[in-house]
Amino acid sequence: MENTDSPLQPVIDSLRRAAAAPKPKVLIFADTRESSSDVLKGLENYDCIVRQKTLSVGDYLLSDRVCVERKTADDFVSSITDKRLFRQLASLKDNFERPVLLVEGSDIYGRLNPNAIQGALATIALDFQMPIIWSRNAEESAGIIHWLARREQFDDKREVAVRGDKKSETAEEKQEYLISGLPGVSITRARQLLKHFKNPSSVFSASSEELAAAEGVGPVTARSIRQLLDGLYEPRKKR
Repeated sequence: MENTDSPLQPVIDSLRRAAAAPKPKVLIFADTRESSSDVLKGLENYDCIVRQKTLSVGDYLLSDRVCVERKTADDFVSSITDKRLFRQLASLKDNFERPVLLVEGSDIYGRLNPNAIQGALATIALDFQMPIIWSRNAEESAGIIHWLARREQFDDKREVAVRGDKKSETAEEKQEYLISGLPGVSITRARQLLKHFKNPSSVFSASSEELAAAEGVGPVTARSIRQLLDGLYEPRKKR
């Protein structure tokens, strides 16, 4: 019979309750264009929640600062040829602090001059300063995506949300939503900016140097914000 009078019993009971409590799960937003991907099937093997959403940038949103652009080896080569790759990476860099390029497969030298591929890899590493992770197949890609999300959400306590998912209600939420529309600014970073500058008007009028001085905002994001705010509005002419 179990001794309920033990001085350790409260500790034992607490551990039991903790073991029985539901464990938090990693939340991953997958772009709807990935719906037929075997990566989604692979993620079913992990303790995570996957929600499909139309993402304007990237394929897998893992936190407020990490978004993954996934490419098969064939698509990676094709995107170099038609110039899509660098446009996509530039957009990732503008919107996320730590974007990741995930290339699935190893045969990237079959259809394009090796110099072109190696030059593209050099550009990604040096100009975009973006990590490239290689996987052998979709199952391995799923594991990489899961562990990146787990590291961000559990270890580093980063939030994950798609802009526009939650309806703004309070004045503070409306301010956060407004600022989070700036390039490279998540909801978390919007709160940091508002805490630093006190109101949206001061954020919009701040110089690049003043923006970069705010917590979590570096010079790259600061320049992107100022370029957007100072750029001329040139609407496209209707045909």
